[in-house]
This record gives sequence, C-alpha cells and structure tokens, in this order.
Amino acid sequence: MIVTLRIVFACILVAMLAVTGWASSQVALWNIPASVGGHPWFIATLFDTYFAFLTFWLWLAYRERAWTPRIAWLIAILLLGNIAMAGYLLIQLFRLPADAPLDALIRQRSP
Repeated sequence: MIVTLRIVFACILVAMLAVTGWASSQVALWNIPASVGGHPWFIATLFDTYFAFLTFWLWLAYRERAWTPRIAWLIAILLLGNIAMAGYLLIQLFRLPADAPLDALIRQRSP
C-alpha cells in the first residue's frame, strides 16, 4: 500500500505542477476576470478548498510535534495547496518502509 500511495501522490504532485505551470503561462493569477473571481460558485469553491486545506493541516499538526514545522507547512499549504500536501505526503511515505502498514502513515507522529 505504501508503494501505491507513493505513486499516487507523485502523480498528483506532477499533475499539479504541470497544470499550475500551464495556467501560469496562460494568465497571471492576479488577472482573473472579475466575472470569474466574483462568481458565487468560484467563492464557494475557494471556501471548500481552504477548509479542506485546514482539515489536512490539522492532521499534519497532530503528526508534527514542533510548532516550527507546523507553521511552515500551514503557510506552504495555504500558498501552494495540493502541491504542498502531496509533497508532505511523499516525504512521509518515503520515510516509511515499503511494507509498513497504512496506520503507520495515518497515526504515527513524527519524532
């Protein structure tokens, strides 16, 4: 399962980097048209996304024992979203042996 998750999150990281790079080459983030940025579904999607980021971060904050990495990862997640989340998971997955049980990822706290 650990190897499968490494592959899945590596694919997510690559896909997010690719789509972010492509989108950035098309239009700057700050040039989103007002008709899009002010659309109710755009706003609802942003709320949904950032609450998901916060939910993931709460699990991360449980795993990390020190406040420095907790705060650093919170900033990274809020700025980079799924890129940072996939990066965090890949770091944790590569710290585990390939035959580790899934609960080692889910419940184990960082040293």
